[in-house]
Amino acid sequence: MKIGVLALQGAVTEHIKAIEACGSEAIPIKTATQLQSIDGLLLPGGESTAMRRLIYYGNMLPALQAFAESKPVFGTCAGLILLASSVEGEEAHIGQMNITARRNAFGRQIHSFETPLVIKGVSDNFPAVFIRAPKIASVGEGVEILATLDGDIVCARDRHLLACSFHPELTKDYSLMSYFIEMCK
Repeated sequence: MKIGVLALQGAVTEHIKAIEACGSEAIPIKTATQLQSIDGLLLPGGESTAMRRLIYYGNMLPALQAFAESKPVFGTCAGLILLASSVEGEEAHIGQMNITARRNAFGRQIHSFETPLVIKGVSDNFPAVFIRAPKIASVGEGVEILATLDGDIVCARDRHLLACSFHPELTKDYSLMSYFIEMCK
C-alpha cells in the first residue's frame, strides 16, 4: 500500500509517521504527476486557505479532483474543508465529498481541546484533538456519519472518501488511520 500525503503545507510529517506506524508506505505528494503512483491520498490538517492557494499555484486542482472521483481520500481538519462539495461562505475546492463544511466551527486556536469520541466501526474511545476545527454542517445522500460531538458531525464517510474535523495524526491511536488504509485496499 502506498498512501500519499499532500505535502504542500500542514501536518505532513505527523501524517507520514501515522501511515508508517500502520505498516504502509507514505509518499509526500508535491506534484500532480505523483498522484499516479499511490493507492490513497491524505489531505492533512493545516491552513486550508494556504493549501488551496498552493494547489492552484501548482496547477494540481484538476488532478486532485480526478483522483478523488475514483480513489480513496482522507481529509483531516483543513483537509475536510478541501474535500467538501460545499463550504459555507466560500467556493468549494476539491469538492468531491457530499458534505458541507463550516470553517472554525469550534472556535479559535485558543479554544483547542481534546475529547474522547466514539467513531462507528473504528473506536469506542478515540482521543480526538480539535484545533481551530471545522465541522460538517450537513451531509448529502449516501454519506455515513461516523462520529458526532454534542450533536455536531465531526467524522463521515462518502463512498471512498473519509473526513474528520480533528487531528488523528497527533495521537498514538492509529485506529482511524488503519480504517482509511483498509479503505484503500
